[in-house]
Amino acid sequence: MSNTAKWVVAIVAFVVLLGGLFVLFVVSLFFVEPEDETTSTSGDKVAVVELNQPILSSEDIVRQFKKYRENRSVKAIVFRVESPGGGVSASQEIYEEVKKTRGGGKPVVVSMGSVAASGGYYVSCGATKIVANPGTLTGSIGVIFQFLHFSELMNKIGIDASTFKTGKYKDMGSPFRKTTADEKRFFDQLLGDVYEQFVDVVVEERKMERKKVIQYADGRVFTGRQAFEYGFVDTLGTMEDAIVIAAKLGDISGKPKVVKERRFRSWLERMMGDAVSELAGLKRELLNQPILQYRYTGF
Repeated sequence: MSNTAKWVVAIVAFVVLLGGLFVLFVVSLFFVEPEDETTSTSGDKVAVVELNQPILSSEDIVRQFKKYRENRSVKAIVFRVESPGGGVSASQEIYEEVKKTRGGGKPVVVSMGSVAASGGYYVSCGATKIVANPGTLTGSIGVIFQFLHFSELMNKIGIDASTFKTGKYKDMGSPFRKTTADEKRFFDQLLGDVYEQFVDVVVEERKMERKKVIQYADGRVFTGRQAFEYGFVDTLGTMEDAIVIAAKLGDISGKPKVVKERRFRSWLERMMGDAVSELAGLKRELLNQPILQYRYTGF
């Protein structure tokens, strides 16, 4: 075979490969399969809403609560919280939606997983009851604000940066220079206000004295058993226990029927395992990371 013929065959093979990958991509967009899960479509139900990642956005959780709140066949909601927290505003929006659901007469029972700390605890406070496992890590009541500084590295490699601004605080948190003493005082006031908002919610929802909340609101985490002892959760138990409690609060007799949203995975995602989900999660972590956070950094 001549060199020209070999080149033609190679080019054709490459084009066919690209075409196959394109077809695979298109098919993955239109053909999805539901994951197996137990659902029920008749009778009184307990709905399950799952928060199983850092809180970067409130949109999906708020949408689910609103849907189940308006569904008359759903008599109670179990909110499964498995999260170290996240963005302040997103945590506050989820808390308000949980509180609104409870205030509308539909019981909400939080079931804490292995970790429900900081923002994960904040969103739990709006529930009718909070159920934690004895080994759950919760608490971490506080706020954190982090950013990087590149100024010393830039000096070493000979890179300079210019910033033009209209006020002395406009570039606070810039990675290109160190934080001034005046800015540190400003950040103290800013974080202090957001911290007080967290404490206010715990005091109001847990019916605790402020001085007692402050005693534990220093960022520390505690186990579910300690949280029960201190008054930060209502009882100890499993997810199944939370479902039974929710059914009782919703006046459902007998074994409750449980519903939750199906999570659809594309054909491509099923073929590649969890790699696609992991990449999507990494993208959210890197690009959508809020700076001001109710978050436990141990996870």
